[in-house]
Amino acid sequence: MNTASKAWFLAKNDVRFAFKEFATILWVVIMPPVFFFFLGTVTGQSTIGSGGAPDPLAIERQESAGFFADHLAARLEEQNFAVADASSGQLPARTLHLPENFTENVLNGIESTVTFEGAADGPAQAYEEIRVRIAAYLALADLVAIAVNKPDGASPTQADFTAIRAEPKKITLDVKPAGKRQTIPSGFEQAIPGTLVMFTLLVLLTSGATLLVIEREKGVLRRLASAPLTRGTVIAGKWGGKYALGLVQIAVAVLVGSFVFGMNWGGSFPMVFAVLMAWGAFCASAGLLLGSLARTQAQAIGLGVLTSNVLAALGGCWWPIEITPAWMQFVAKLTPTGWTMDALHKLISFDAGAMSALPHLAALLMGALVLGWLAAKRFRYE
Repeated sequence: MNTASKAWFLAKNDVRFAFKEFATILWVVIMPPVFFFFLGTVTGQSTIGSGGAPDPLAIERQESAGFFADHLAARLEEQNFAVADASSGQLPARTLHLPENFTENVLNGIESTVTFEGAADGPAQAYEEIRVRIAAYLALADLVAIAVNKPDGASPTQADFTAIRAEPKKITLDVKPAGKRQTIPSGFEQAIPGTLVMFTLLVLLTSGATLLVIEREKGVLRRLASAPLTRGTVIAGKWGGKYALGLVQIAVAVLVGSFVFGMNWGGSFPMVFAVLMAWGAFCASAGLLLGSLARTQAQAIGLGVLTSNVLAALGGCWWPIEITPAWMQFVAKLTPTGWTMDALHKLISFDAGAMSALPHLAALLMGALVLGWLAAKRFRYE
């Protein structure tokens, strides 16, 4: 066997041994999708104008509300509301209350007030109110248009409103972006890359480093020292095992994110792939270094969890770093998680092109080389 084959043999067995532990399967395979769903759902609820599933809206009306209430409901559905009649005594959070004799009052020119109770607050609430107002103004405009074409004294009918909704629109609005997108990523667009970056670092700083400590404690590394393997071959094999574990973590996250949560990785996926490969290499070097420095399993796990969580928070894995104060955005630029998340945001969310991530890619590769060199210097058999 040549040197590469020997290193690959060591790496392959390290990965096989790692996946014999349920903890590795839990954090590599099971927990990332759970975090995707939880974080993506929670942060996605604050997004306005996303064009997603219709928002449920109950209309509370009296029997005397009349057909104009049905016409208003149709206009509300055009504004991405899922409209239903409110059941007695069980009104949902998002409700529109109509007054008595609604149609009769509107047709007779009597002022009628509808009351809207939203289900959100802040910008999301304002956006809901705007959509309700648009629907109300459209319904009123339909009434004016019908009245203009009606003979004097003739009252609009339900058929008139049905017909006017069916008429083709005379004016349409074609919306196009004026430049590159500037919207801060949220929902799954933030949660999936952030969780991927955090978990890759977490797994390699805990499971990856702990495996090396266990092998040192049990004398496995001493036996390797007596085998016909050079020190460089052993270090390369141990680094390769951690890198392979990181690649499994990345592959699981990308596949689950794409096929389960419908993640769109943008138009520069080859560069996204390159950044993720570089991030895996950085984490592998970091795991090898921690495993070489830690004296006990408790040290490796404690330092791994603490380091990965601090870097995840500072680098924007938990929330978009773009929403934080300027000083936090500056700090993020000093962290490897910040380099990775900024590169992924540029490529996925802001469509900045592959060239925008070249500095981040170079920084990650340089970091992987430096940490790998330090790990090789500190590597010990016992």
